[in-house]
Amino acid sequence: MAVNAYIKLVPSSAKQTVTIEELKELFHYYKNITAKTGDQLNWQYDDSAFPYEIKETEEGKGKWFYLHSDHERYYKILIGVDTETVRSEDGAESEQVYIQITLPEQSTYGDKGKANEFCKFLAKKLQGELHLFNERIMYFNPRK
Repeated sequence: MAVNAYIKLVPSSAKQTVTIEELKELFHYYKNITAKTGDQLNWQYDDSAFPYEIKETEEGKGKWFYLHSDHERYYKILIGVDTETVRSEDGAESEQVYIQITLPEQSTYGDKGKANEFCKFLAKKLQGELHLFNERIMYFNPRK
């Protein structure tokens, strides 16, 4: 059974909306900084740190993409953007953007570990509320 993690862009987040293109840019930035860590260590760390490539289908254009790996210990991570209606404490309804990270049934433990790392990176960058695969919540947004 597939499992999901969510990064919710709450009112106190750095951004209220995010696009698929922005997520791809953040992915490339993440790969770049992990490669720099490898350069500092004098080791080809970028292939091991996050061994995925962006793939996109025609049906998912603008809504979702997936990260595919040819490495034997990894398979695939799906990433999409959508909105949900949330009700505040005073009863007002509003639209809230969230990023969904899905691990399909064929995903490995390696995929889950890498997805957790990438989720935390995205949540920190966007100052969002991270709902992990194990249903725990991590708050990276400024709170009162």
